[in-house]
Amino acid sequence: MAPSGVVSGKSLIVSFGEMLIDFVPTVSGVSLAEAPGFLKAPGGAPANVAIAVSRLGGKASFVGKLGDDEFGHMLADILKQNGVSGDGILFDQGARTALAFVTLRTDGEREFMFYRNPSADMLLKPEELNLDLIRSARVFHYGSISLIVEPCRSAHLKAMEVAKESGALLSYDPNLRLPLWPSADEARKQILSIWDKADIVKVSDVELEFLTGSDKIDDETAMKLWRPNFTLLLVTLGENGSRYYTKNFHGAVDAFHVNTVDTTGAGDSFVGALLCKIVDDPTILENETKLRDVLKFANACGAITTTKKGAIPALPTEADALTLINGA
Repeated sequence: MAPSGVVSGKSLIVSFGEMLIDFVPTVSGVSLAEAPGFLKAPGGAPANVAIAVSRLGGKASFVGKLGDDEFGHMLADILKQNGVSGDGILFDQGARTALAFVTLRTDGEREFMFYRNPSADMLLKPEELNLDLIRSARVFHYGSISLIVEPCRSAHLKAMEVAKESGALLSYDPNLRLPLWPSADEARKQILSIWDKADIVKVSDVELEFLTGSDKIDDETAMKLWRPNFTLLLVTLGENGSRYYTKNFHGAVDAFHVNTVDTTGAGDSFVGALLCKIVDDPTILENETKLRDVLKFANACGAITTTKKGAIPALPTEADALTLINGA
């Protein structure tokens, strides 16, 4: 029998890392101090990716640690309600679930203030990993927040190693959150410390600038991040779409223009859409026509996610994405 809430018969995408609660002001364009109130919204990039995959009809599992508290159990239930397997979830009795207060600027962009000292996700140990689950992944997706401190860093490296040995495609979205790192230099060093292990890497325009030290968003700058073992390097450019780089071809795919309310989760939605398509058809990575179609679909999913507050409620179904594509 398949694990609870998981679609059987499809290849599994395992997402590793943090899940937390974002507290989002009820009013946009104010500082945290000025906000009259907050809505709680489940978040954490790896969890968003898992739910994005499931919402699009894929098979997803999440690996990470939550606090053994009301928020932690709420988050585990949200994964289950959204069809994501909870076989990789652990609860820590000694630490709380992470919280983040997020300010929404009037343009829908965000600023963060985190409560994690330490939070449960930081305390995941290598020996606690569900290795059978990780070995069953066709795609293993992760970020960089889990690299910041031990023991979670060692658990992250172990999970990557086991997934790679088992033949999974490794997908990396650094998801830079500078306030969580001791310094910008340390963030850059650690994010790049596992760079050459991945098969697929996705960075935003901001991350491209941060990691390369360049203020140019162009092919030459992007290729500074290319490694010989990569299958695909992606740069997302918000309202300017996305760029793709493979061993044999590169190009750009235009964005869909929508009424942006909140950019939270747009990148995760994009990644989930991409992984959902390539997990069952890896030839997409070698065929530019197919890849462009998939990136158009991923851009549509990312765009739709910006039209509502909060990441998870805004993640689209395949029908939502096709409606946007066909109406464009």
